[in-house]
Amino acid sequence: MKFFHLSDLHIGKQFYHYNMCEDQVHILGQIVAMAEKEKPDVVILAGDIYDSAIPSAEAVSVFDGFLTKLCRVEPQITLLMIAGNHDSAKRLDFARNILAKREVYIAGMPPTDPDEFLTKVTMEDDYGKVDFYLLPFVKPSYVRKLVEGESVNYHKAVKKLLEREKFEDDRRKVIVTHQFYTGSGKEPKTSDSEIHLVGGIEHVDVEVLQKFDYAALGHIHRPQKVGEERYRYCGTPLSYSVGEAGEEKSVTVVELGKQGEAPLIRKIPLSPLRQVRKLTGSLEEIIESSDEKMRQDFVSITLTDDVEAYQPKERLEQCFQRILEIRIDNARTRKMLEWGEEEVEERDPYQAFLHFFEEMNGRKLTDQEGEVLKAVINEEMEGIEQ
Repeated sequence: MKFFHLSDLHIGKQFYHYNMCEDQVHILGQIVAMAEKEKPDVVILAGDIYDSAIPSAEAVSVFDGFLTKLCRVEPQITLLMIAGNHDSAKRLDFARNILAKREVYIAGMPPTDPDEFLTKVTMEDDYGKVDFYLLPFVKPSYVRKLVEGESVNYHKAVKKLLEREKFEDDRRKVIVTHQFYTGSGKEPKTSDSEIHLVGGIEHVDVEVLQKFDYAALGHIHRPQKVGEERYRYCGTPLSYSVGEAGEEKSVTVVELGKQGEAPLIRKIPLSPLRQVRKLTGSLEEIIESSDEKMRQDFVSITLTDDVEAYQPKERLEQCFQRILEIRIDNARTRKMLEWGEEEVEERDPYQAFLHFFEEMNGRKLTDQEGEVLKAVINEEMEGIEQ
């Protein structure tokens, strides 16, 4: 059983103030071409299909084109997708019953009532049956009807949903899930394009996934394992932050053999239409070293001129078409160059407020005050996800 593991397409994303749809159409076209060559049995989309809960008409059109092309690949590919924290679960669920007849299976909402269970799709190969379980993004509030007033966090919410399932021991099992998974408390490597809650409350330990031969994880933007090789984040197909500049993006290909055998995992590199680059040097050095392709790329520029350069912003704009930010880093200033449309660097809101409070009040927050602050921040961050 061969399948592609994809996640976090974030279709419709604005990268700083630049529309990414052209770049996304390009990379999705590469994925379709790979599917035509590799002929996977299944393509998995592990959440965050769109970048917002209410995607633009353009974003919906891009995704529709991608699905249409995948569905035309011969032999027919089964598509499995779940909602992530950026998606609207109910919108993604639209027409799911009709699409299932075309081998496109969607799970927008996780089970919320006692008579509901995970969407399960069963397929078969030379070694027998494989059960794919679809677990969309879960908040503790989603499972309140299942826990009879018991207090739950993210870990307990996922654990509760999985404990209710009746797994077939003689079958290989794959789960598609979109959460912040950790391995024995060790967090995965993240990037600054992801939304995180403070205090670690969103963490789910991969111990809850032990019954599965492979866990197709979504939510984290860098490809990596979590604990064991079979618990994997595939990462985004494109770089969505300056911190990801220079990173190779890829499609994760998984092949399941006999039951009990470790899955074979490999990555096929993707080639973006435009790279994300970090350029550092004097104004003249950066301009002189640029070529035609680099001038089309997304660039973060750090100027090191000790003497103020002549009209740096204007000259750089004439050279580069997609400037993300311009910074000054030298002994004289060490400060940001004024840039009218520059995106503010993200900081942990909890740590930022701790620093502000201590400066204003001459003391640190008490433990009780800190817990109240975390609750307020997390409530706001969860609102942003929707």
